[in-house]
Amino acid sequence: MSFSIYGQALSSRLLIGSALYPSPEIMKKAILASDSQVVTLSLKRQNPNAMGGEQIWRYIQEIVKVKQGFLLPNTAGCKSAKEAVTLAKMSREIFATDWIKLEVIGDDYNLQPDAIELLAATEQLIADGFKVLPYCTDDLVLCQRLYDLGCQVIMPWASPIGTGKGLMNPYNLETIRLRLPNATLILDAGIGKPSDACLAMEMGYDGVLLNSAIALADNPVAMAQAFSLAVASGETAYVAGLMPERQTAHPSTPTLDTPFWHHHGATK
Repeated sequence: MSFSIYGQALSSRLLIGSALYPSPEIMKKAILASDSQVVTLSLKRQNPNAMGGEQIWRYIQEIVKVKQGFLLPNTAGCKSAKEAVTLAKMSREIFATDWIKLEVIGDDYNLQPDAIELLAATEQLIADGFKVLPYCTDDLVLCQRLYDLGCQVIMPWASPIGTGKGLMNPYNLETIRLRLPNATLILDAGIGKPSDACLAMEMGYDGVLLNSAIALADNPVAMAQAFSLAVASGETAYVAGLMPERQTAHPSTPTLDTPFWHHHGATK
């Protein structure tokens, strides 16, 4: 089923990064295999002032055109609101998009976002007309503050970037989904395997954004396909409605003296 980011309809709920691949060709094949329509890319890593990285930017743009998709520039590497806002404005000029994945890092050890600087940058960018997709921790109050500032899309982490630890705090993530029913929630960072992505979608998350789990796999192209299927499977399961957990065992096969409909929630 399709969903939308700031009013833009998308057929795939998987968003994919463009870093760390063994080669540009493998990156291209993996992105196409993922069926993703949204590809993130970092400006800071490429010295945007000198237009460094222009060749790879154009290469990624061509891939996105094939999928009739969209670029999502990010502010990876920024450590202050001022730095992130400046880079976001550069990205808007270079790529002609007002979408920005906002990252403001507060700690070099686990790349945890700086909540204070993130809120400050978000407020400035929204006032300047940006459509902000903030990367944050799984902090309910922080997510609420970002939503109140005008972020229609919020991207809490599953675990620290690049760790592959998966969903460290399922309760936190479920609570964010429960308390922000109208927000578009995209799980971002820390996902290590397709089952992690499937679990997030089963929780009711609207999408999953990842990079390392595909780019660093032995076969990135096959892994991209696996994640595409996992996200679709989790979404289908959520829509279908998961059976409730039970404290005691229940037989799945009716006994001879028990009507069939008793075990299937039906009535005579």
